[in-house]
Amino acid sequence: MDRTLFEPEHDLFRESYRKFLEQHVASNHARWEEQGIVDRDVWLEAGKQGFLGMAVPEEFGGGGVKDFRYNSVIVEETVRGQYSGLGFGLHNDVIAPYLLDLANEEQKQRWLPGFCSGEIITAIAMTEPGTGSDLQGIRTRAVRDGDDWVINGAKTFITNGINSDIVIVVAQTDPEKGAMGFSLLVVERDMPGFERGRNLDKIGLKAQDTAELSFTDVRVPARNLLGQEGMGFIHLMQNLPQERLSIAVMAAAAMEGCLEMTIDYVRNRKAFGKPIGAQQNTRFVLAELATKTTAVRVLVDRFIEMLNAGKLSAEDAAMAKWWTTEEQLDLITRCLQLHGGYGYMREYPIAKAYMDARVQTIYGGTTEIMKEIIGRSLKLS
Repeated sequence: MDRTLFEPEHDLFRESYRKFLEQHVASNHARWEEQGIVDRDVWLEAGKQGFLGMAVPEEFGGGGVKDFRYNSVIVEETVRGQYSGLGFGLHNDVIAPYLLDLANEEQKQRWLPGFCSGEIITAIAMTEPGTGSDLQGIRTRAVRDGDDWVINGAKTFITNGINSDIVIVVAQTDPEKGAMGFSLLVVERDMPGFERGRNLDKIGLKAQDTAELSFTDVRVPARNLLGQEGMGFIHLMQNLPQERLSIAVMAAAAMEGCLEMTIDYVRNRKAFGKPIGAQQNTRFVLAELATKTTAVRVLVDRFIEMLNAGKLSAEDAAMAKWWTTEEQLDLITRCLQLHGGYGYMREYPIAKAYMDARVQTIYGGTTEIMKEIIGRSLKLS
């Protein structure tokens, strides 16, 4: 399908990012998967080449262009190359809006230059051992003590959890106020009482550091409050649509990549004296998957346009997130089936795609939560 989303400048940006991946990522990613974390040097190189903080004003070292199409290029090429260890999507798509929209001038001066250079790696800590998609169930507590907030609690499944230098922590600051009792506090590396637990052993995304974090009487200066006190839940709701669209962008790119590698495989693999692709069942399966992949691409590209125009609603993002990721899982499962026994071998890219994709319907809000968001908007009762 011919795409009309991008301008020539985006195509040049894509070429540059592809070269960056070829030169600095391709030969290292297998090693990163073995060690469970990427080298910090790759962040510094990405910053040097302008692939971090594209929307950040130039005065802070960023690209100065608020255009999600650049973010999409990075996500698409990262996914197509199966370089799942790179946490650039979280950094650019999820954290950047918090810092750009909520940070005061002093905070921007302190954090944004390092954000853009790759010297400051970021994370956000929402999920807790006993709380997943239900963010109002968060129990991590922050109590004001003079000029500090004192944080106690634990978080889990935190992407960039080991490498991160600053972590946006969602904490209860006034339990009596319900949804209006949450605030966002920025915890910095090496603050006393802030500890990183194990780098979690996941079934996929092996090179991506995902960690448990604990906070024991962590004193955070009041100047590290991000946004308004008590408005943390609202701040989250305002920023989650872009995060969920970013996941949908990943899904669309993964579907296209897996479909392409499967078509190539069935053209060359033979059964009963002829290519698998010559079998009617194979043609019908791939015809169906090609149609679904095109439908996903059309929806995602349209929603990127809506996001850039400031018109993407929480319900729109929820639709994109659940549907594209469920379609992604279905496509990869069926493509793996067409690979036969080889699809079960980890040395084949389709196997890696299968393992990396499984979390897509879980993080960023599960499919069930996405449907609940959409269902409530329909005013059925």
